[in-house]
Amino acid sequence: MASGFATTEFQLVLLRRMADFTPELVEQAVRRLGSSRAAMREANRRWQAMIRSPRFPAGARRYAAVLGPPQATAARPIGDLVCTAQQWALPLWPQLRFEILLGPGDSGAPVWNEWLVRAAGTPAPALRTIADLTPWSCVVSDVAEAFPTAVPREGSAPTRWQLDFTASDAAGAPRACTADFTWGLLQEVRVAGRP
Repeated sequence: MASGFATTEFQLVLLRRMADFTPELVEQAVRRLGSSRAAMREANRRWQAMIRSPRFPAGARRYAAVLGPPQATAARPIGDLVCTAQQWALPLWPQLRFEILLGPGDSGAPVWNEWLVRAAGTPAPALRTIADLTPWSCVVSDVAEAFPTAVPREGSAPTRWQLDFTASDAAGAPRACTADFTWGLLQEVRVAGRP
């Protein structure tokens, strides 16, 4: 592992970016890891220093150095290209996997995407109404499949994504919504016309 940086510290890095949206859930997760907010900030500081260091591996080797060998690797066709997806289990989210998507080529190929996805064989939650869309309950693909007209948008940072879609409120009326995701995990849903 890279200089004592391992799975727990990596999870703290993911949590650090989620704290802007869901501080209570992050606080609970930090405690489950037996850690602290100070350790979360330090893990993030170390991660940022490592990924900027010319000596730290790039591409898939970066994640293998921290998380060990991927637990699953699969070819992923995207248009005319065949990319590679690699996945790791993380204890905080047992039904999800941390996935990187590598561009075409060998293990030195660039990382095109990095986020949490639903683990193979794990059922997606039933998402029918706005009330079903609770923080940390689902990932980007879950929402996109439940609401097929969803339109993806860039988020406010590289680790954030948004989906615009329509979902029913408690009275059954269709409402325009925007879901915010960090590392692919749902953080909040904003409903048009609500304060």
